[in-house]
Amino acid sequence: MSQIALNLVAISVFLMTLSALLGPLINLSPAIPAIATFTILGIATIDSFSLQGQGGAILVDWIARFSPQHRDRIIHHEAGHFLVAHLLGIPVTGYTLSAWEAWRQGQSGQGGVTFDDQELALQLQQGKISTQMVDRYCTVWMAGIAAENLVFDRSEGGADDQSKLASVLKVLGFSQSAYQQKQRFHALQAKTLLQENWSSYQALVEAMGQRATVADCQQAIASSIQQN
Repeated sequence: MSQIALNLVAISVFLMTLSALLGPLINLSPAIPAIATFTILGIATIDSFSLQGQGGAILVDWIARFSPQHRDRIIHHEAGHFLVAHLLGIPVTGYTLSAWEAWRQGQSGQGGVTFDDQELALQLQQGKISTQMVDRYCTVWMAGIAAENLVFDRSEGGADDQSKLASVLKVLGFSQSAYQQKQRFHALQAKTLLQENWSSYQALVEAMGQRATVADCQQAIASSIQQN
């Protein structure tokens, strides 16, 4: 069961307990918390057995998207990944800005930028990945967090990005202390790239906010570079 599903179960238990204590005081019908609890538990069950943990993410993301700040933060986060990948020569094949979009495209999480990473996968299978390849992808994975820190002074997303970085470094034999050092280093590298190409980043954020195609996003970056 996913962490989100477990959280939904915990919420249902809390609702039942709260209704038992406060229901008689506020004349709350027992049917209301029962229906709410049944619904939440049903979502958690479907999430675990049918949606591979994505259902809870879709629900939480849908609720959060009522906040304009949440959507704005996602766009800025994913634009960081997109721009740094573009600058480092990693082909971007698509992007999503919500858990629903990600699920429809067969992805996990609450959205993200997808890359043509066949070369990385091949090198990992062969166990002969180049230092340059590791550095490029590690910088891209940390770019979303770096972008959030630059725009909002702190990052709320990026757990999946850190997990990807950690799993690759683990396969390559890096220790925990070395992983933490690499994470800080590549976060700084991504931050520097974003700062040096800030006008391109802003143009990309605007394009992604308008749900432009990948090609149009790349054109927005190119146009910004030509103007500078």
